[in-house]
Amino acid sequence: MTDSTRLRVDDVTLAYDNRVISSGLTVDIPDRSFTVIVGPNACGKSTLLRSLSRLLKPQQGRVLLDGKAIGAMKPKDVARTIGLLPQTSVAPDGITVVDLVSRGRYPHQGMIRQWTSADESAVVDAMRATDVAELASRAVDELSGGQRQRVWAAMALAQQTPILLLDEPTTFLDIAHQIELLDLFARLHREGNTIVAVLHDLNHAARYADHLIVMKAGEVVATGAPADIVTAELVEHVFGLPCLIIEDPVSKTPLIVPKGGHWQA
Repeated sequence: MTDSTRLRVDDVTLAYDNRVISSGLTVDIPDRSFTVIVGPNACGKSTLLRSLSRLLKPQQGRVLLDGKAIGAMKPKDVARTIGLLPQTSVAPDGITVVDLVSRGRYPHQGMIRQWTSADESAVVDAMRATDVAELASRAVDELSGGQRQRVWAAMALAQQTPILLLDEPTTFLDIAHQIELLDLFARLHREGNTIVAVLHDLNHAARYADHLIVMKAGEVVATGAPADIVTAELVEHVFGLPCLIIEDPVSKTPLIVPKGGHWQA
């Protein structure tokens, strides 16, 4: 992981109407990192991700992409650099899987440029990577929640951006597909992409991230490599969860083991 950053939140205030979620928030996303944002419910994780994706305009401060205020950039220019897998998405009625995934190529289209073999390859590769190729002709609204989630992930992959934002990407997925999708994002990270994900599962976060952002009540309380910052004290402070931290026998990363009242004498 490098110390440089293309994406930065600079002293921002984030709010919905008059309800302030975060104030004076500054966050750097290390370039080519696998950054995971964790924290309890309603702490501002998804709000931060929405600001990084240009979906939420800060009341104060700036979100910077390559040193430029992201709010002043053209949407297509941003979309060629930053892809987003949102927490919830609604597909147009009756749209097929392949047509929805193909929409990921929209930022690469123009008044003159038409559909190319490169676009076709990007769509096919994205559907194969997310295990939805066999669903290509199916209507999206006929699919299960887990299948739809993988289709939306395929659309984000088809966009082929160097930065990919993921808001709870494993929602609705069974454990096998959760690991498959996280492994896919880890492979993209190894290939040089910057991945920024909001995850609820602390052990998934500690296993896959090389950079954690820990939030509580709209503030960042810790940042760094999981091995450097994940402690029993931090987990109890942020989540109110007494636990033990041991080494994951597979990944050698921190593994959070809740104590739980049921098991205590």
